[in-house]
Amino acid sequence: MIRTSSAFTSEIDDVEEAVADILGQLPPKDRLLSHTVGLIGATPEFVESGVVEALQEALPFDLVGQTTIAAASPGSSSLEILNLLLITSDETEFVIGQTDPILSEDADIIARSYRAAAGERPDAPALVLIYAPLLLNVGGDFLVNSFDEVSGQVPLFGTLAVDNTIDYHKSRVICRGEASADQLAFVAFYGDVKPQFLLATISHESVFEEKGVVTSSDGNQLREVDGKPAVEFLKSKGLVTDENGVIKGVNSFPYIVDFNDGNPPVIRIIFATTPEGYAVCLGDVPEGSTLSVGHFSEEEIQATTRAQLASLAAGGGEGWHGMLACSCIGRYLMMQLDPDGEANAAHGIVDPLGIPYALVYSGGEICPVTNLKDGLSLTNRFHNATFVAVIF
Repeated sequence: MIRTSSAFTSEIDDVEEAVADILGQLPPKDRLLSHTVGLIGATPEFVESGVVEALQEALPFDLVGQTTIAAASPGSSSLEILNLLLITSDETEFVIGQTDPILSEDADIIARSYRAAAGERPDAPALVLIYAPLLLNVGGDFLVNSFDEVSGQVPLFGTLAVDNTIDYHKSRVICRGEASADQLAFVAFYGDVKPQFLLATISHESVFEEKGVVTSSDGNQLREVDGKPAVEFLKSKGLVTDENGVIKGVNSFPYIVDFNDGNPPVIRIIFATTPEGYAVCLGDVPEGSTLSVGHFSEEEIQATTRAQLASLAAGGGEGWHGMLACSCIGRYLMMQLDPDGEANAAHGIVDPLGIPYALVYSGGEICPVTNLKDGLSLTNRFHNATFVAVIF
């Protein structure tokens, strides 16, 4: 059995008050079970002021998490907070691992840290939570593929750290109270835990019907669709360019990528185009996959997130002990008129259920998808512009 508790603070400058605020919302030490971990999310100011470090020193369990641009917990009224989701159990063990600095897409770095954490255990974890640094030369698909290989495709859930600066130079991964710009941290759940996953992407109504096939790509560089430059595919869907040939509002028009493997499509956001007419995406787009183009709006983001959370509420939260939710920073930034929209959806739908949770924003989401044919088997995927949640 797993028990969870949530806590948050908006106090940044007074370290002692911030720590006391968190401690006052958590169960006392003698009520913790045999194994405990704390999942933390915070804007970078909480790292800089020393709150994160002091909180780790004050707690009898390890903290793992990330910086973010905004966060929410049950009852919070501000997005500029530090939140904490405490998970404690007698039956489930939480094993923490941390990589060496990740300087390139070297799968051995992931494999060494995973094997060191797993030790000689004969059993596989039921779930691995991943907190990854946001690096220009390391993609989210590399992380998923590397963990898949070393773990034997254990269910993965995770996020890439972000922050509230323009270039994300303050984004950090938090592990045992220390913050790193280039090290990945993870938590392996060993024991009888059966996580469930929620994903909010884009509705069918917001996707153009016409499709194309990827005929040339290189990792996250989409070169050709149906034998023509990728940008031409976008233009054929009615997107227009400015006087410099740059597509206007390109981030609002995501690619919906179907790997044609029986699993649901995933979203890829375009963050640049090249003079050759290629599209550079925040995630791999393999050759042979099928593409559609969608359109994001504030209403679309609100509606898809609320629909997924409503599915949680429909069951009354029975048997569920806690939830960790990650939403793409792109969804947050597109909610210009209502940046609190997804947090308010959680407050309105999940708070009444009494389920502790933590919501953070990310630079890319890692979450399994369920096979459409059998409705059971899971495939780990890296996502863009997606709201994902794992329920314990």
